[in-house]
Amino acid sequence: MTDSRIATARLGATGPEVGVQGLGCMGMSFGYGPSDADESRATLERALELGVTLYDTADAYGAGENEKFLSPFFKAHRDEVVIATKFALSIPPDDPTRRVIRNDAPYIRQAVEASLRRLDVDVIDLYYMHRRDVNVPIEETVAVMAELVREGKVKHLGLSEVTAHELRAAQSVHPIAAVQSEWSLFSRDIETNVVPAARELGVTLVPYSPLGRGFLTGSFAKAEDLTAGDFRRQQPRFTGDNATTNAALLAPIRKVAEAHGSTPGQIALAWVQQQAAMHGLPVIPIPGTRKPTRVEENVGATRIVLGEEEMELLEPIAAKVAGDRYADMRFASAGRE
Repeated sequence: MTDSRIATARLGATGPEVGVQGLGCMGMSFGYGPSDADESRATLERALELGVTLYDTADAYGAGENEKFLSPFFKAHRDEVVIATKFALSIPPDDPTRRVIRNDAPYIRQAVEASLRRLDVDVIDLYYMHRRDVNVPIEETVAVMAELVREGKVKHLGLSEVTAHELRAAQSVHPIAAVQSEWSLFSRDIETNVVPAARELGVTLVPYSPLGRGFLTGSFAKAEDLTAGDFRRQQPRFTGDNATTNAALLAPIRKVAEAHGSTPGQIALAWVQQQAAMHGLPVIPIPGTRKPTRVEENVGATRIVLGEEEMELLEPIAAKVAGDRYADMRFASAGRE
């Protein structure tokens, strides 16, 4: 492929221009089994060469280790990259395997200072509320986040897995640049309410897991194919009969890929990228990978245009998917809509 840089899109009404595809960095430190640090570093560099400028992490990824890992790359390219990180998944000291959702002011202030230290930066470009604590009014949470903007610790605000109502409530307090939620050929629940609200409010959609956590690429067909430490082994869509049902749904994706001389993963990503035109708002997916060749493949998807008949062929897939995207959907926007 050529090394021409990808197109750009804006984060929110007043945020920075970033590449129309970002990079999810979680798997470099957490969640998807063993990783090679040198290969991950090469992946970061290759992504930047190709115009990927939005890099996504969170304080919960490896209990802060992902932020630490990314810090040298960010320092070397501070003026070229947009750093996105998140707060809300607190790790109890007595049980590092647990995550407790916290949106309260003392925790937010503690979390932002810790992320700034680990990232070794003066300001975070995009700061997300990772998950919603329904016991704390979202207006209160965003008010604290807005204080961080006024104090110069954060530039722009984002929310993850919020409902349309929650997004509107948040926007009434401070402009929201981005909403991050799962969006793919397998996960389309946000299209009913969240996407229209984001379009109305001028908020950019940042789809995570646009490749269905790798399932849409065909890299694995069931949970047992994954290493013991891979958290996908616990997700309903990849276990038992659900996995068998869902693997059969990849056939039309492969058919479209063959017609384009591309990979199934590229077609899945092209579909997500094309939702920007379909829904009339900026869409910047953040596929995760730890390999430079995969970044090249993913970026190539930004140049694939799917025809009307191909979009119609892919349209029925999501409705046939077996299993929820999380074992407990209360923490996803669809579980609260």
